[in-house]
Parts: sequence; C-alpha cells; structure tokens
Amino acid sequence: MTEPYSVSVGVRGYETDTQGHLNQAVYLQYAEHARWSLLRAAGIAQTDLLDKGVGPVVLETTVRYRSELLAGDEASVSCAFVWGERKTFGVEQTITKADGTVAATVSSVGGLLDLKERRLVADPREYFRALATDATVMGL
Repeated sequence: MTEPYSVSVGVRGYETDTQGHLNQAVYLQYAEHARWSLLRAAGIAQTDLLDKGVGPVVLETTVRYRSELLAGDEASVSCAFVWGERKTFGVEQTITKADGTVAATVSSVGGLLDLKERRLVADPREYFRALATDATVMGL
C-alpha cells in the first residue's frame, strides 16, 4: 500500500489558545486544508465540482487529540479516502509532529451533495473519477 497523501503546515501563534496549544477548531481547518489539497493533487478544483452540480459535505467528524501542538511547530496532515459501496465515504487523517509523534487523528464521513436536488449522489466515486486527472491520489 502506498503512503497516504499529506501536506505540511506550520502552527501560527494566532492559532493557539490561552494555554499556548493549537486551538481545537484549527485541527479541523488543517484537516479541511489537506482534503482540498488532495483533491487539487487529483486534478479537481472546487469550480469543477460546482460545474457538475455537486459539492462535498461532511456528515460526521471525530477528532482524537493525542499530543499538543505549539506555535512554531511543523506538522504534516495526511489524508486518505476510504471508499465503500454506498453514498458516503470515509476520510482518515493523521496530524503528525515533525518528530513523528501523532498530535491528532481525524476520522470523517462525507458525501457529495447534488446541489439542485439537495440529496447525496448515489455513487460519489463516479463523479470523482470523471473529474480527476489522477484518481489514484484518491484511492480510485
């Protein structure tokens, strides 16, 4: 199996809370950044999805905080899509400090929303495959 896609992030001072730790909401922003970066690496832009009349939605997210991140820390955020046979898909992400320590894991359930019908599309893989120039980045 190949390594999951990942992006690097640097923790900025204004992202920290009063204890000097990365604010809990920013972990979700880092995860979102990695998901969109993965889509761009697959050749899919936000406008491509909108042109097809669909938009990604997050239905559920679980964050497990494991080790603190502080201002100035460098981390990588991995992202791997987990495909099933239904309308939804999983996204597994790990935020890892430069020394290899896992700072957090983020597990999400998502789907593609038909923007006109306001319902999930039956097979999101079909849309992603059609739009991607490199669907292998997405595990397709």
